[in-house]
Amino acid sequence: MRRALWLVTLVLAISAEAAPKAKGAKRESLLPFPMQVSRLKNGLTVVRVKWDSPGLLAYYTAVRVGSRNEVEAGHTGFAHFFEHMMFRGTKRFPEGSRGNALGKLGFVENAFTSDDVTVYEVDGPSAALETLVDLEADRFMHLEYSEPAFQTEAKAVLGEYHKNASSPGLKIEEAVLGAAFTTHTYRHTTLGFYEDIQAMPTRYEYSKTFFQRWYTPDNCIVIVVGDFDDEKLMALVEKHYGPWTGKAATVTVPAEPPQTAPRTASLTWTTPTQPRLGLYWHTPAAAPTTSDAAVMDVLGDYLAGPTSPLYKSLVLEQQLVERLGPSADLHRDPNLFGVDARLKEEAHRAAVEKAITDAVAQVAAGKVDAKRLADIKDHARFGLLMQLETPAQIAVALAWHIGILGTPDALETLARQAQAVTAKDLTAFAKKHLTANNRSTLVFTVDAKGGGK
Repeated sequence: MRRALWLVTLVLAISAEAAPKAKGAKRESLLPFPMQVSRLKNGLTVVRVKWDSPGLLAYYTAVRVGSRNEVEAGHTGFAHFFEHMMFRGTKRFPEGSRGNALGKLGFVENAFTSDDVTVYEVDGPSAALETLVDLEADRFMHLEYSEPAFQTEAKAVLGEYHKNASSPGLKIEEAVLGAAFTTHTYRHTTLGFYEDIQAMPTRYEYSKTFFQRWYTPDNCIVIVVGDFDDEKLMALVEKHYGPWTGKAATVTVPAEPPQTAPRTASLTWTTPTQPRLGLYWHTPAAAPTTSDAAVMDVLGDYLAGPTSPLYKSLVLEQQLVERLGPSADLHRDPNLFGVDARLKEEAHRAAVEKAITDAVAQVAAGKVDAKRLADIKDHARFGLLMQLETPAQIAVALAWHIGILGTPDALETLARQAQAVTAKDLTAFAKKHLTANNRSTLVFTVDAKGGGK
């Protein structure tokens, strides 16, 4: 009762939201842990999972901001930039002192940014929980940096871009997104457009407004997994995060118009590597109220996973392809589903493309192997459980899914939806979305003078 002024406590029955069930019946959760969720009066969501990890815990914070939110022209890359700046310092803990304090206590930390969410990770001893909560709340509420520090970090981000651009991955991503998207902010990568990164050192004042708009309690989720006393934890969270104020900004992310004709993303590489082929189709957003994300997940394994006839033929038997696999991630807005192939030789391009499109056509025509589909779903279910063995693994899975789908039970919801996917679902999805006019094709070739195959 003493926390009633600050907290609206939502103790979740995590398995309560899927298919109909008999009145009063309880359905077993697919996930191996109970979860508690509370929301402070200021909107901060706190997810807790008690786990058998004596003396250890994971303390992660998901911020629902990514490159998707960068709608202002000339200002891409700031979501990723703040992943860097959040390690700088505050008045109470100037630059370097926070990291030193955590290191001496035995904590390790990291962070990552995606199109839709930024996640901050801290792992270490539960005995130092009080100090950790204080340090984390302080940096999210009171981040502070000078213009010279800002410019130094902006130049470091430019260096990161140059490093990534020296291998094909980043440039392929830029080419594919540039072809597939004409309007939506998914058109640029998480790093941002190169010219915007170059101009970033001049955007100091804008950077402060970006922080104020998105680093707000109602836009953040704290996830704690491991060995901790829940009452003590929530008292600390209430004490240190309770005074935090602010509301997340609302921006209009431009909707991508339907694609009406095939597109091609062409890229030539001038240093030794292998040619690549990618086929990508626009597909619906991930949402807890639809099964589209789950269907895409299952369809990717069915079409191009290691048990697929396509993989066996192209990789193992004919050996036309060195690497083959599906390409699809959760996204808050409609994004892409794809199949990627690393070719052994350029001469194999046409044959590999035909094999992939033929496999898609088979699914769209209703020719789905029910036994293999069932095996894929079983593998996905138990594979998920094997990836949830440590506090860090659980925390990052929860942070990623909650950050994108927006609900604390997002991981359970998606896992349950995947188990319900049918052959008819795969056929309907392929027939509707995996069409020629909705497709962008990557043609990545290697200049012979560069020494590639």
